[in-house]
Amino acid sequence: WARGAAMTELGLGLSAVYQHEDALSVGEAELSTLRRLGGTPDNILSVMSNLACTYELIGRSNEALSLRKDVYSGRLKLDGEEDILNAANNYATSLAALKRFEEAK
Repeated sequence: WARGAAMTELGLGLSAVYQHEDALSVGEAELSTLRRLGGTPDNILSVMSNLACTYELIGRSNEALSLRKDVYSGRLKLDGEEDILNAANNYATSLAALKRFEEAK
């Protein structure tokens, strides 16, 4: 899906030049578009993960945590327990950043 790839690249490029608020708008629009047009679960989870990073960069840690929890759960359903290490690590990192250490265990 060329438009989705273009939106991803635009969002990543904006983040690379520290335009995180603009990257957030692009990421939210991309996620909305994927959900509306029936994007694959893998693509939706990838965009959600990128969006969580953007939320973290602009100090919206609770939103980042919520998305990372959803990504972790989605990856668990989609990929099974053997292929979720990255999602699990991101989720635990968000919990630790919010000093929710017991949950991070």
